[in-house]
Amino acid sequence: MCSKGWGAVLAAGVLLLAQTPAVARESGPRYDGAEEHYAGSQIALHEGVNVSVGPLYGGEAQTLGHDVSGHQGDVDWPGAARTGAKFVYVKATEGTGFVNPRFPQQYNGSYGVGLIRGAYHFARPDISDGAAQAHYFVDHGGGWSGDGKTLPGALDVEYNPYGETCYGKTPAQMVAWMASFAETYLWRTGRHPAIYTSTSWWKRCTGNSNVFWQNPLWIARYNTEIGELPASWKTHTIWQFSNKGSLPGDQNWFNGTIDRVRALSLG
Repeated sequence: MCSKGWGAVLAAGVLLLAQTPAVARESGPRYDGAEEHYAGSQIALHEGVNVSVGPLYGGEAQTLGHDVSGHQGDVDWPGAARTGAKFVYVKATEGTGFVNPRFPQQYNGSYGVGLIRGAYHFARPDISDGAAQAHYFVDHGGGWSGDGKTLPGALDVEYNPYGETCYGKTPAQMVAWMASFAETYLWRTGRHPAIYTSTSWWKRCTGNSNVFWQNPLWIARYNTEIGELPASWKTHTIWQFSNKGSLPGDQNWFNGTIDRVRALSLG
């Protein structure tokens, strides 16, 4: 199911990786602090937060939701539903060695109160290839089913919490890594994964790639306006506008009514 654009990206990435000099590595990949690496944790650190941002943007054409990780612990899902949340993304995995220990309570609990939920994967391009991480994600909660209550999985690509911003990759290598993840996830589930990122990181680490237009965009910007989007997209699907609020976790607007959220879940 690989698109023509992705095929070219993957071929170029393999060549570049083959030409990259070997670098001495530690005995094993680091996962210290992984439970604190949630969607936007590094974006807030590097890009800042406008604390005045509130939920006034939404209106009738937008749907309020949130995202959570092990950072939040067990979530009061009936309480979250009462605050108006209609959907949620839950961190499932990081790299190929970390599973959110709170994932069952968070993922199944949100489903139990009627929220449309999906899982996301915190990307670690520094430790293994994109295909391996897509398989790990699907095998540990990141799959999809057409039940009308499950969103396609999301790939969280943001600043490296362990070192160099772009995980030691050139823009072409980073694009190839993400294409490998996206193609593998599509093969495993039949759905294009959403991509979570910020415009600043995307420009810096992918060279503002424009080849991921098939993937729904989940954009992070903690301000009163979304601002410029990455070059792959002309519009966003979800805007993570704040990391504070009445809901547990980060706050998001889905760009459409609840019917559009359901449509994305159904594919």
